[in-house]
Amino acid sequence: MPNIIQQPQPFDIVGDPVLVAGIGQGFEATLNYRIHDGHDERTGFFNVGGGTGEHGQFQLAVAIGNAAFQLDRLFVEVFEESAEDGSEINKVIVPVIYGPRIVPGYIGFRLHTVRAGDTLSKIARDNYGDPGRFTDIQRANPQIITDPNQIFVGQVLKVPIGT
Repeated sequence: MPNIIQQPQPFDIVGDPVLVAGIGQGFEATLNYRIHDGHDERTGFFNVGGGTGEHGQFQLAVAIGNAAFQLDRLFVEVFEESAEDGSEINKVIVPVIYGPRIVPGYIGFRLHTVRAGDTLSKIARDNYGDPGRFTDIQRANPQIITDPNQIFVGQVLKVPIGT
């Protein structure tokens, strides 16, 4: 069984700290993590299993508040360092969206199912009081919204909410 990241799921909106959980196994019970956007990163290691091939559950809360991330999209990685040559092996990568880059004081998101007559501007006005913030919703849903002028009935959009 390979290492598995069960949380977060691909394209989840995450906050700070980033909660990472799953099942893994590594040489001498050690796995590493990295959270990055390609410009800055937070790294560390943790122990899982018994060190002699057992898989075990893991759960981490990775504080990233002082990272100089430049993109909304982050990658959460869990991997083992090879005892043979130090290379990264059994790597699992999950792309996520970093909510605090989108809305100040990010606390979570609402789910909005698109209905007939909805536009991103209308959804933004209903949630933020400002139709011009439709880009916040677009940024939070890059895998769903490729053109802000085209949303479709039945799509479920994440609307990030801040304090």
